Order: sequence, then C-alpha cells, then structure tokens
Amino acid sequence: MKISARNQFKGKVVKITEGAVHSIVKIDIGGNVISSSITNEAVKELGLAEGKEAYAIIKASNVMVGIE
Repeated sequence: MKISARNQFKGKVVKITEGAVHSIVKIDIGGNVISSSITNEAVKELGLAEGKEAYAIIKASNVMVGIE
C-alpha cells in the first residue's frame, strides 16, 4: 500500500461498535488506542474484525497540541 499521508500507524483492531450507518473502530497501536468512525460498508469491504491488523492513517491540515 502506498499513500501520501505520513501519519500511518500499524496496529490491531481491538473493538468494533456497529451503529445504524457508521461503526466505531478502535485500533491499538502499541498501548495507545485510536478510534475512527467509518461506514459499516467500509468495515465489511475491508474485512475488519477484532484481532486483525489494520492501519490508522491520519491526514489532517492541523494538529493541536496542549499541556496541563
């Protein structure tokens, strides 16, 4: 797979919560979990399931950083 986004994190799907139209997919990337909302159709097309490997790919024009 080649993609222009630079923020690519390989991990394991730990949970998929299906809604009426969208699913929340949680991917563990080494102790941190990233959540993504994607369509139920995309979940099926990608063959996503708990325990399978997947990539979290983040493409954003702005990333905010904060401290306490």
